[in-house]
Amino acid sequence: MIRAVIWDFGGVLTTSPFEAFNRYEAERGLPKDLIRGINATNPDTNAWALFERNEVTLDEFDRLFDMEAHALGHHLPGKDVVALLSGDLRPRMVEALRRISARLVTGCITNNVRHGAGAGMSRTAEQAAGVAQVMSMFKVVIESSKVGVRKPSPEIYRMACDALEIEPHEAVYLDDLGINLKPAKALGMRTIKVIDPDVALKELEEIVGFPLAD
Repeated sequence: MIRAVIWDFGGVLTTSPFEAFNRYEAERGLPKDLIRGINATNPDTNAWALFERNEVTLDEFDRLFDMEAHALGHHLPGKDVVALLSGDLRPRMVEALRRISARLVTGCITNNVRHGAGAGMSRTAEQAAGVAQVMSMFKVVIESSKVGVRKPSPEIYRMACDALEIEPHEAVYLDDLGINLKPAKALGMRTIKVIDPDVALKELEEIVGFPLAD
């Protein structure tokens, strides 16, 4: 029996930062997916991993990320990347969360950084207010920058289950990255990869057994 739904934040409840990355790259004549490629190189020890675990400051990340870009022949300050992280809320996803939170326990596991306002790293006060309303629907929010562990480490999924007082097999987990879904599935969770939000919501609706939209 499913007792809990656990959500990633960026790219699931909000638009994907990858879209913003690609726009930035196109505007500056950089190779497409350069930012994602840098982040995927040495993924446990690179600048991005250190920043999401709150092991370096924003200024240190800015310098380290640019060094990693420079090794590939490009100039790309880390602060420019941070400015692209906060996406726009997806209303249908938020409505689904609202309905689920009325019947099941809900949690959020997010890899984030201590920059911007709150767990969603919001750029504006208006955006922060909307994110705060969404965050209030969760029983538990696990932020990598606060706990010092980031996805895909299995430890962060166990933290969420312990805080929600459930077993992994009692949960569904949604994320837009397959690498983050694998550990959740290995622990026994049902998993949904969010590529098309409408497709993901249909799959989630079938699992929880009640309507998530009118």
